[in-house]
Amino acid sequence: MAVGARDYIDKLLVKKYADEQVDNHDAMESMIDPNKMLEAMNDVANIKRNMFMMSAKLSAVCYGVNAKARYQKREVS
Repeated sequence: MAVGARDYIDKLLVKKYADEQVDNHDAMESMIDPNKMLEAMNDVANIKRNMFMMSAKLSAVCYGVNAKARYQKREVS
């Protein structure tokens, strides 16, 4: 796999954007502390995982209750 311009259009694009400058994000100081951001993302992931697990357990319990109610023998009087 080669890197670089392959056809005429790619060569023109390379020539057009060769002198463009972009922000150097490594030199910029972020307004948000990356450790706090990662901690918040971890908290959200933990909450979502716990909600999913609780939902699965609740679904299993409801299934069991409904199955027991449907298949319970009723006394004939």
